[in-house]
Order: sequence, then C-alpha cells, then structure tokens
Amino acid sequence: MLYLIKFFYQTFLLPPGIFIFLLLFISIGLYRRGKKGARLLVLITLCMYAFSTPFVGNLLIRSLESQHSPPPSLAGDVIVVLGGGATLDTPDINGLGHLSGSAANRLLTTARLQKKTGLPVIFSGGQVYSNSGNEAQLAKRILNDLEVPDSKIILEDSSRNTMENAANTSRFMKSLGYDKPILITSAFHMERSVLDFERFNVEVIPYPTDYMANVEPDIHYNLFIPSSLEETRIALKEYLGIAAVRWLPDSFGF
Repeated sequence: MLYLIKFFYQTFLLPPGIFIFLLLFISIGLYRRGKKGARLLVLITLCMYAFSTPFVGNLLIRSLESQHSPPPSLAGDVIVVLGGGATLDTPDINGLGHLSGSAANRLLTTARLQKKTGLPVIFSGGQVYSNSGNEAQLAKRILNDLEVPDSKIILEDSSRNTMENAANTSRFMKSLGYDKPILITSAFHMERSVLDFERFNVEVIPYPTDYMANVEPDIHYNLFIPSSLEETRIALKEYLGIAAVRWLPDSFGF
C-alpha cells in the first residue's frame, strides 16, 4: 500500500507528472468538444510522458553506454580523464567548489586506476562559465587528497567542451611523448569522446564509467514514473553531438 501511495504522488503530484496529467486532462476535454488540434495535443502529451519515464530514458542511455566496455587489459601509457561540470563556491573539506556528479565519478575511477597502474593522469577541463568552477584545478585538489602525487598529475585547464578536450589534450600528449591514452569519461559520453579524439589522430583506449542504466533491461513499476526527463535530454544531446562530429566541419565545437 505504501508503494502504491508513493507511486501516486510521484506520478501525479510532482513535476513533471502533475503538468503532464493536467495537459492530458485538458487535451481530452478539448477532444471531446471537437476542438481542432486536440488530437495533436493528446499525442504531444503522451510523448512528453513517455520521454520523461526511466523506461524510455534507460533505453536511450543504454544504447549509448553499451557501445564501449572497459578493456580486459590496460596497455596505455597515460590516463586521460574528461571533466563534466563543477560548482564555483560550494564549501568543500579544504577549499571551495565541487565537481559535478558525473565528473566526480570519473575522477574516482581515475584515482583507483592510477593506484592500480601508477600511470600519470591528464585531467582535461576548464571553467566553462563564469559562475562554474575550474574543473582541472578542483580535480587536482581532490587527487592530492586521495594521495595521487603532483608528479603524476597534469592539468589541461582551459577546455570548455569535448572538442576542446580532445584538441588540447592531444597537444599535451604530443609534447610529453604519450601516444596510448586510457580515456576515462561517462559511459554515455564515450562514443562522442572517441570520435572527437579521432579527429586529432589520437586512438584512445576507452574506459567508460559513471553508468546510468543497468546493463540488463528490466521491467519495474518505478520505470514508469515520469522522473527522467534529464536522462532523456542527456541521451538526445549525445546523439546530436555524435551526429555533429560525424557530419559537421572540424572547426565545429560541441
């Protein structure tokens, strides 16, 4: 009974569910009155509901995350990790600013992999907006706290998007003599990242992390609560980015 109550209020009382429900109620009323455009409004509302569910969001994310898997062996000479957002002035243990959820997960995998391999780390990511933190500088502070020495940390702290990550990191690697990078980023972001590095003639060893969807699909009532518009947005943004890398000029940044 408790789960039924939870399903009801999460579906019908919290955004976006409450707005989807109201739109559906209004569109059905318009349809019954024979108003023009009512059918289209019903269809749009149902599509909005579908795209806001974890069921659809997971399908889209899983199709991206399944394109690469962690390698069976680690034959690289450097670890490259891409940033993914940061706050500017939020209080931390020994400073201000935090890496976002995705960026923090990427960094955690990086620290564990660095301990395992002893390889140097290139962290790529700058200050994307004036009200966001510098990702590389924050990452260095965290890596130091995790006992990764300065001698193993290389910062590329000017990139604002994945294309710039690839362009700037490829120059760093060339100047330092690295040519077998183990690339760490979120699993949903890996395919676009691989393509961007290929533009700069860098063949990476993908090491995806920060998974959002289970590997094996399943069916559960919570997959139909309208609560995953952000997951769907992330997946669609990645597909647009992949299309941009493949079809738009090299100068285009995404």
